[in-house]
Amino acid sequence: NEGNEYFKEKDYGRAVAAYSEGLRKKCEDPELNAVLLTNRGAAHFHLGNYRSSLNDAIQAKKLKPTHLKAIIRGALCHMELKNFSEAIAWCEEGLQIDSTEKKLLETRVKADKLKVNITAVCHLQCLSSALCQESLWVCSLPPLQERNIKLVLEPSNEEEEISDGLAEISLDGFHSDNATGAKVHLDADGNLNWPVLFLYPEHEQTDFTVAFHENSRFIDHLMVMFAELPPWDLERKYLPGNLEVYFEDEEREEMYEVNPEHTLLQVLQHERYFVKAGIPTVLVFVKRSPFSKKYFSGKKVHQL
Repeated sequence: NEGNEYFKEKDYGRAVAAYSEGLRKKCEDPELNAVLLTNRGAAHFHLGNYRSSLNDAIQAKKLKPTHLKAIIRGALCHMELKNFSEAIAWCEEGLQIDSTEKKLLETRVKADKLKVNITAVCHLQCLSSALCQESLWVCSLPPLQERNIKLVLEPSNEEEEISDGLAEISLDGFHSDNATGAKVHLDADGNLNWPVLFLYPEHEQTDFTVAFHENSRFIDHLMVMFAELPPWDLERKYLPGNLEVYFEDEEREEMYEVNPEHTLLQVLQHERYFVKAGIPTVLVFVKRSPFSKKYFSGKKVHQL
């Protein structure tokens, strides 16, 4: 009920926190849990966190396969992620339950058109991104300067920037245009929302959060992203409480361990953190894993 009140007030960040608290109670009623997950997914959707929203929809559908709201939310997430074939599949699944569901019918038609015209759409997105790149930085510089956030405006060669085998990293679950088209933006309350890239060096995988509120904690995002273990985690090690977050000072070749209770803003304001190409990046490791020990061998590690 608390989450619903926050949702009505469009305070989606607090709504996410309230629904998450409800889920932590581990209620044995699958229908109630499905509702909590679906509602949290809706709040994440409004924040622009489509991957997190989709994960909640998947979990809700597992608990209650006929839950139309979860299916609709999943289809809409796939649309935002430009996974049009998956969006169509979710629509078809929902229409088998209710063949008259208006939102699913509309989404199904839209997904069909976008799938056919995907080449033209991508071309327009690239053109739009190129045209607005300069104005994006001009608009976002003042609030960044007020927060003492340091930018590296010119994108550097990706293969030169990424080291230790990360040059071949795969983008799991999102297309490259989702990352390059995402922008830092101010919300109605004057808070910054950032696109953030999570790197998992051990498995050469990534996650991409479109709108990470500057006052949100890293642990809050990890709890959502790893509520369901990813398919590449065959050893089932990537549990929220078993993870460590770092950022790298490439100039000095040093690592900084981030307290998961810290907010994004606290990290971005660190004197050695530099935002490159408009997208903050962090690295995630399993605590005391053989891979992390090898990765950090010979490197100086600081704690925030």
